[in-house]
Amino acid sequence: MAVELKVPSLGESVTEVEIGPWLKREGDAVNKDDNVVTLESEKATVELPSPISGTLGKIVKRTGEKAAVGDVIAWIEPPGRPKEEAKSAKAPAAPAAPAPSDTSDRSDRSDKHKEEERPVPAAREGGAPGRQEEVVPMTLLRRTVGQRLVEAHQTMAMLTTFNEIDLSAVIALRKQYQETFTRKYGVKLGFMSFFVKAAVEALKAIPQINASVRGNDIVYHHYFDIGVAIGGGKGLVVPVLRNAERMSFAEVEQAVADLAARAQASQLKPDELQGGTFTITNGGVYGSLLSTPIINPPQSAILGMHTIQERPVAVEGNVVVRPMMYVALSYDHRIVDGREAVTFLIQIKEMIEKPARILLEV
Repeated sequence: MAVELKVPSLGESVTEVEIGPWLKREGDAVNKDDNVVTLESEKATVELPSPISGTLGKIVKRTGEKAAVGDVIAWIEPPGRPKEEAKSAKAPAAPAAPAPSDTSDRSDRSDKHKEEERPVPAAREGGAPGRQEEVVPMTLLRRTVGQRLVEAHQTMAMLTTFNEIDLSAVIALRKQYQETFTRKYGVKLGFMSFFVKAAVEALKAIPQINASVRGNDIVYHHYFDIGVAIGGGKGLVVPVLRNAERMSFAEVEQAVADLAARAQASQLKPDELQGGTFTITNGGVYGSLLSTPIINPPQSAILGMHTIQERPVAVEGNVVVRPMMYVALSYDHRIVDGREAVTFLIQIKEMIEKPARILLEV
């Protein structure tokens, strides 16, 4: 008996998804837990596995169509059923098969659907050669991100303050311990763990930046769930490091590496993208020298890291060349005052320039 492939619950507030590329075709053999189709929600892009081994039967929802949580989007035929029979399998209450005269037409349409299962940009030609356009539907995730960023501008009194950090000490530590660290933990010692640990200590000192607005109330979070912005296959996502205050440098680096790999493969789970009390984004990996990051609601602030650049700076009356990074803190002025924002960035600066402070939590 055919088994229904349904849209699972992808989070408390997610009621609808958009069907992404089908990873299997009608009639293809599938093993249990093989990923069959990609589902895009407002929070994440996930791949849906087959509940049994067998054959992918009738696909009910095609790429680009909407489906509600609980909807049947395809059927999985158990082993032993002929492929041709599986291809035409339908729900038990489906109408009788069409007359033979219509079969070839249905077959043509079915083949056409197969060819269109992965989204193909629609090209439009302008009035003159060389002026073609591609129209690609915006993904649900991208639309939701856009809506929330616009919402942040409309609902928050958002300001940004800047500072710069000398990375000499951190770079020296990484050079000294990189080989040992990598051999022991299986991951490189990067810059993100230093900034996550420094941010936690600075958030403890300035609790307003670890707070959020809820109606007419300010909610102060006494835990530190740090969102780390990562460029995924479908766009920017912000998975969360839960209770980052309890994580070691190695645990932060391992978690970030795992999240980044799964973001590229569209394998992040919706609950990994929810919550978060503070966010760190690193535009420096793309070469950004300076930016004003946008707050991720309902958080009250976001820290932006940027590219490291050797620049001449004055140190004890002498001009020296040091590896410098601009950092930016965008904050919600409804909760955070300028003094608190500046103090927070100075604390980040001092802990990164003297990383022993992070280890000693002083």
